[in-house]
Amino acid sequence: MSEPVRLVSYMRAAWLPALCIGLVAFFGWHAVAGDTGVLALGGYKAEQTRLTNEAAAVAKRKADLERKVAALDPARVDPDFADELVRENLGLVREDEFVIRLDK
Repeated sequence: MSEPVRLVSYMRAAWLPALCIGLVAFFGWHAVAGDTGVLALGGYKAEQTRLTNEAAAVAKRKADLERKVAALDPARVDPDFADELVRENLGLVREDEFVIRLDK
């Protein structure tokens, strides 16, 4: 057999294994270094921790707002809370109090 014919024969026999090796390498690379690969796991764990902390802060804020809404029930208004709201929103003070303004 001549040299070019032998080369073509080898190439015909090797294309399928070469394709399989290429596919395994492609998917192996993405399993290790892809967006959802093993190397991205640390970033996902940090993101999970950040989101867990944020969810806890939002839950605390929600509980605080629910407590304030419950205190605004017209049937049983808490006088201290009503006084706090009036002072905060309207800037009112009593006669026996002093106001000290701080420039920001």
